[in-house]
Amino acid sequence: MLRKITPGLLLLLPVALSAQEGSIAFTHSVKVDFEIPEEMRARFEARGGRGGRGLPTERVSQFVLLFNSTESLMKPVPRVAPEGGRGGKGDFDRRGGAVATRRLRFSSASRTAQDEMVEAHTRYDEGTIVEARRLLGRSFIIADKRPTYAWKLTSEQAEFLGHVVLKATAVQDSSVIEAWFTPQIPVQGGPATFGGLPGMILVVSIDDGQEQYNATGISMSPVAEGVIVRPSDGDEVTREEYEEIVAEKLEELRSTQRRIRE
Repeated sequence: MLRKITPGLLLLLPVALSAQEGSIAFTHSVKVDFEIPEEMRARFEARGGRGGRGLPTERVSQFVLLFNSTESLMKPVPRVAPEGGRGGKGDFDRRGGAVATRRLRFSSASRTAQDEMVEAHTRYDEGTIVEARRLLGRSFIIADKRPTYAWKLTSEQAEFLGHVVLKATAVQDSSVIEAWFTPQIPVQGGPATFGGLPGMILVVSIDDGQEQYNATGISMSPVAEGVIVRPSDGDEVTREEYEEIVAEKLEELRSTQRRIRE
């Protein structure tokens, strides 16, 4: 949780830590508007959703960012199965809700439901990024230039996870981005495609929380050699080719939904 502090306090704290490598755990949340047939939506909401829940409104995942002074790798945290396999009713409800959410995702023609970043490898020194993305069960690799953001630094400061963080804002592709970064970790990195500030980004909010990245833990222990690697599992395509595939697949889903309604 961000705790606002008085401007100028940063001057009383160490500007940078000597270590420039480590790992940061992140929670990533995306608000999802499922584009599904109204009759399916009505049935799901009438049942209260599987496990007593209503229609899910967001997708939440856990990532870890491994970084050093020249590169980083953001990858998902493996899910740990409950001890002993199947648990009690609470465990059944959680797994049932997850199954229902997956069914809704594959029935939805919304991009937020179908397009998902799995990994991101960034080379700070070369200005490149390689993304592993998943679309309708198919994996893709996209190598591209690292996005640049026209950051505007503000005078706002806060304390977050024991670090002083400063606020910066930017507008990218009509989205309003708010980021909090710490000069105490002097690496121009951050979650997913974000970076380019004079310190590691720990919090990102896009369009008033429609999408968010929040650091939940920081470790400045050295990263083992050979762990930060470029993802390679997927069909390699250009950014333009991927956008065409996304548009085509989502239109196929919408066409299928229209035929079902007819």
